[in-house]
Amino acid sequence: MQALILAGGEGTRLRPLTSTIPKPVVPLVDRPFIVYMLEWLSSHGIDEVILSCGFLADGVRRVLGDGAALGVRLHYVEEPEPLGTGGALKLAEDLLEERFFMLNGDVLADLDLTAQLEQHERTGARATLALIGVDDPSAYGLVRLNPDGSVHEFVEKPRPEQIDSNLISAGAYILERDVLDGMAPAGTNISIEREVFPTLIDRGLFGYAASGYWLDIGTPERYLQGTYDILEGNVITQIGQRLREAGLTLAEEATVEGEIVAPAIVGAGSVVEKHAVVGGRTVLGRNVRVQEGARVENSVLLDGATVGAGATINRAIVGPAVAIGECCQIDGDVVIGEGARIGPNSVLGAGARIFPGVELPEAATSS
Repeated sequence: MQALILAGGEGTRLRPLTSTIPKPVVPLVDRPFIVYMLEWLSSHGIDEVILSCGFLADGVRRVLGDGAALGVRLHYVEEPEPLGTGGALKLAEDLLEERFFMLNGDVLADLDLTAQLEQHERTGARATLALIGVDDPSAYGLVRLNPDGSVHEFVEKPRPEQIDSNLISAGAYILERDVLDGMAPAGTNISIEREVFPTLIDRGLFGYAASGYWLDIGTPERYLQGTYDILEGNVITQIGQRLREAGLTLAEEATVEGEIVAPAIVGAGSVVEKHAVVGGRTVLGRNVRVQEGARVENSVLLDGATVGAGATINRAIVGPAVAIGECCQIDGDVVIGEGARIGPNSVLGAGARIFPGVELPEAATSS
């Protein structure tokens, strides 16, 4: 079985993290984000994946290769310019079989794709959209179903009085290849959600009401939430299973003189000096150094980052090779790009964004 993953966006909502790292291979806990999708697909019998890439596509290919190490066959289609979800689909047309999955590349999920496929076959659908219930569908597009499960209507960003269901599209579709026949030719900018699916109402378009975990991790806040959910086992993942088996703390090949609070992962070559505290809900990449008396919690520090003595970090994403000075205070969905240097005694908060290579002087403030 095949799947097409749409991974061509620039990841603007995750900048400055994605200023130097392609969005599909941004590290999430211990592996590139897109690997969670590949593991999820593989667990449901999907062994061939086409990645539709755009921005920094070569970086994605360098990290993932041909997919052999991940148990799938990977092919790459590179968009010369953004073409929308439908345009990306048409660009990959020559590689597609008669039936395939199509997925939004921003989603962390463990939905039952096998059950979705079984329903698709049972109903004789031309397209089956995985749907997920959310607490507040007003920010999404509501999907209304008929009693037989076929799609009745799409309501984009419904007003409160229009909300009579909580089902939204989960960005996981099963398509028959003939859906592409009536689409504009390759190279045209098309939205499959707005321009194709509405034309399939009463023509074989069904919804599959899924259950399980689903999260769009396209913002720093949701990236952190996805990290916490993996560490706490709220979503089914391979690393989450390993973490539970290890008692919720993994610090293999790390030097820990301070304290690790579960759940936490400390990468190989990292050092946690005496009187320093790391965790809970914290991930340190490889070769990270947390100096004496520093405290890091609810945060992600990528490879080679350094935290100065006495600094405190909470709810932050710290990019590769960042240097944080002594006694800094960083708190509140802060994102620091690769190679930035934060002067001692600086205070960053309230969603501050520090771009790659920026150097902040001593006692800088940003909020």
